[in-house]
Amino acid sequence: MSDLVSIHIDNGVADVRLDRPEKYNALSPEMFDAIIRAGESLAEDPSVRVVVLSGNGRGFCAGLDFSSFQGMSDGSRDSAPQGEAPPARDSERPENRAQRPAYVWKRLPVPVIVAIHGVAFGGGLQVALGGDIRFATADAKLSVMEIKWGLVPDMSLTQTLRELVPLDVAKELTFTGRVLRGQEACDLGLVTRVCEDPLAEALALAREIAGKSPDAIRAGKHLLETSWRADEATGLALEASLQGELIGSPNQLEAVRANFEERTPQFADPSA
Repeated sequence: MSDLVSIHIDNGVADVRLDRPEKYNALSPEMFDAIIRAGESLAEDPSVRVVVLSGNGRGFCAGLDFSSFQGMSDGSRDSAPQGEAPPARDSERPENRAQRPAYVWKRLPVPVIVAIHGVAFGGGLQVALGGDIRFATADAKLSVMEIKWGLVPDMSLTQTLRELVPLDVAKELTFTGRVLRGQEACDLGLVTRVCEDPLAEALALAREIAGKSPDAIRAGKHLLETSWRADEATGLALEASLQGELIGSPNQLEAVRANFEERTPQFADPSA
């Protein structure tokens, strides 16, 4: 896919790795572009059933490339990635370029499992928060670090962190930029599970999910993402609508037959 982001797809599982290890996978303008391209290419591939996102080297992602801040210390704004204003009320694409490397994962139609080791700082943490599930080592370091540089988080944290922690916790993390270890991050809700080998466990879970009906998995993500903060009428109506589409569909019937016949189901890829 790119020298900066690699993608390997096997039996519906896309193993996606940030690959700038000499810089802790820090977010340069080129890295922004590579992550966006990777996410958008997966969104268009009907064979992909689950994504596992991780970072090569000693850490997941150290955040914005430090050279950007060196330029800003001289009063320059040109060295840091700048996001164009999003189109007004564009519900299909509300995010700007700076937000897209994180938000592209949230908008994928399939589950995204993030494996975190080493560090996930600033923008790196926001990329991780774009996933649906996060596994981390106990000694991983995570931080909403933008305050250290006199900034606010601007890579879609308003749309992801609010799903995980109460407002007072989000404020404390944003105001202080303090570094959390993996277990505390799990206790607060930023991380789903702490484990010795997050990548191995993420891939194992991905293979399990990939064995389920891809139509039902995509519908389940759409249902939860759309209804979680919606009014009750919206949530209940969407449940009924999605279920109506699934009942009697080829993959749903295959799930039923496979269960009764006590065999592994053979699901077809959904239409793109």
